[in-house]
Amino acid sequence: MTHHFPVRVYYEDTDMGGIVYHANYLRFIERARSDWVRSLGVDQNAMREMGLVYVVRRVEADFLAPAQFDDELEVQTEVAEVSSARLTLIQVVQKGGQDLFRARVTVVCMSLEGSRPQRLPAEIRALL
Repeated sequence: MTHHFPVRVYYEDTDMGGIVYHANYLRFIERARSDWVRSLGVDQNAMREMGLVYVVRRVEADFLAPAQFDDELEVQTEVAEVSSARLTLIQVVQKGGQDLFRARVTVVCMSLEGSRPQRLPAEIRALL
């Protein structure tokens, strides 16, 4: 299952050269992950009230081609691996079917204190 999330590049997303500033791709994929989790029916606020949060542990990123002001992009998110406490996603930012940015993102479930990883709730693992 691939989740699709549209993004338009605004002036504030660009650098002096008029292309998307590299760190903003991380913002784009974060928004897409949040939207994907919401589309699965997972209430992150309720999880936080239970003392659990998702934390990005690792990002491996490849910048393949630039995006520019006013481009219409799409972030595609797919599950690569699921373990008891870890979730690995592949996220690709595309423009017109061309890959511009690709990331492998590892997310872990943590206690609010951040002291150690926690098991993903069984109902969430089942959704994935």
